[in-house]
Amino acid sequence: MDVSKPPYHHPHPWDMPLEPQTLPALLERTVARNPVAPFLYFMGRTCSYREIYADARRFAAGLAESGISRGDRVGLFLPNVPVYAAAYYGAMMAGAVVVNFSPLYTVEELAWQVEDSGTRLLVTLDVPELYKTAHAVLEGSSLETLVVGSLADMLPWGKGLLLKTLGRSKIAKVAWGQSVRSWRDCLSYRSLPTGEADPQSDLALLQYTGGTTGRPKGAMLTHANLSMNAQQVAALNPFGEADKEVMMGALPFFHVFANTALLNHAMVTGASIAMVPRFEAKQVLQTIERYRCTGFPGVPTMFQALLDHPDLAKTDLSSLKVCISGGAPMPAPVHDRFEDVTGVRLVEGYGLTESSGVVSANPYEGTRKKGTIGQVVVGTEVLLLDKEDPARLAPAGEPGELAVHGPQIMRGYWNRPETDADVFAIHHGKRWLRTGDVATIDADGFLEIVDRIKDMIAVGGFKVFPSVVEDVILQNPAVKEALVIGVPDEYLGEVPRVYVTLAEAGTGDAEALREWLNARVGKHERVDRVVVRDSLPKTIIGKLDRKALRAEVL
Repeated sequence: MDVSKPPYHHPHPWDMPLEPQTLPALLERTVARNPVAPFLYFMGRTCSYREIYADARRFAAGLAESGISRGDRVGLFLPNVPVYAAAYYGAMMAGAVVVNFSPLYTVEELAWQVEDSGTRLLVTLDVPELYKTAHAVLEGSSLETLVVGSLADMLPWGKGLLLKTLGRSKIAKVAWGQSVRSWRDCLSYRSLPTGEADPQSDLALLQYTGGTTGRPKGAMLTHANLSMNAQQVAALNPFGEADKEVMMGALPFFHVFANTALLNHAMVTGASIAMVPRFEAKQVLQTIERYRCTGFPGVPTMFQALLDHPDLAKTDLSSLKVCISGGAPMPAPVHDRFEDVTGVRLVEGYGLTESSGVVSANPYEGTRKKGTIGQVVVGTEVLLLDKEDPARLAPAGEPGELAVHGPQIMRGYWNRPETDADVFAIHHGKRWLRTGDVATIDADGFLEIVDRIKDMIAVGGFKVFPSVVEDVILQNPAVKEALVIGVPDEYLGEVPRVYVTLAEAGTGDAEALREWLNARVGKHERVDRVVVRDSLPKTIIGKLDRKALRAEVL
């Protein structure tokens, strides 16, 4: 099926111009427009655009002094802290390629990605857990330099003093030396490297995938990929005065969703981000109220956690114009309850690491369709490919593998040219990213993800989509979360099995739930068992992890 340019109902025309700029150039433009505007709010401290820009320039000079040159990889092993933004843009000013690392990585995971990416210098914090892991990798890998920032220095003066005096156990004892330098020391240089990056050809970021099959792969994202995707996200805003927006910064910056929808989106518009170091429901509610946040990009488990928190009812959320959910499918009961309880519009969007973060979203105002991932962002085209043969288009009216073409699509995977044939398809003379997601598209251009190609369960010759079964059992009020996987069956090959957590402990009987579910699904979709658990595995950004469950069970 050819649906390359579906109907489009966002605030800006589909063919609006997008600038292929470097991220530092866009940051410089924003600073020139209003240097004293707040960029980051962090634990009671306000960092202006001018402050972050100045630190980024000094860090770029320090990198050049350290021998980091154009194309070298600089890693960020950081939670959501102000240093992240300065290091991110500063590394790019030096011509380096940023590599994001999850703060939850083990020594082995961090070391593997350092080696795979060729990261020469890594920025981290003097938080014991982070520093210990990073230093172990420094000693056991080809990593050359560790730059350690002080958490206390990023806090307001009083909080920083308290941490230094009363919280010394929470500060790592850093073994300073030639290969372990302080962030402050790196900012003592002034001479910026010369030479402008080419936004279309120079890499800005190596963003590693979640590793759904084998080892994670580094998506090669150029400056143009990232800057244009940030502009695509900004074009979704129908409210006017984008520089007055305050975004809730609970998504981890190391994740591609946050990189685009929070950090770079705010930067290109001049908006502010109210950051928290990590998601904690009470702190997020307090932050929304204190800073009068207007937008909140998050993942479904974040909105569920807010619903579960007793402070939600007494928190003033009147400043919020819209919440945007991505990263995983939004269960319909959570969607409905969140809007009923808060009165805030919650819209779903969709994107991938390989698309710089965002492909589509439901409109923030006007027509939207729950259960869909909305319409494509400006300048983006989609095709539905045949599920068995990506060289062909899907038959008209049938689901197909979603393929995407647009300025935000990655160049390819780092050091893995052999994967291009599997991840890209050629149609109409263009290169399309194969997402691995099975989708449908309606007459209004709204996309709906039916399932993952790799997750489809083969039941006696029939294809069963796990998400279809999950959607049904989530309609039972006793069920809070659900994951369906295929388990071996001697007669049918595979059968679906569902794993659930309950809304309240002890409120659901597994056999009763199985009978309730099987009465509401097709014959080949019926599950052999419902397994009630205290928890289901989740990824580092909090979405349910089918891969981990499958590995654990099978």
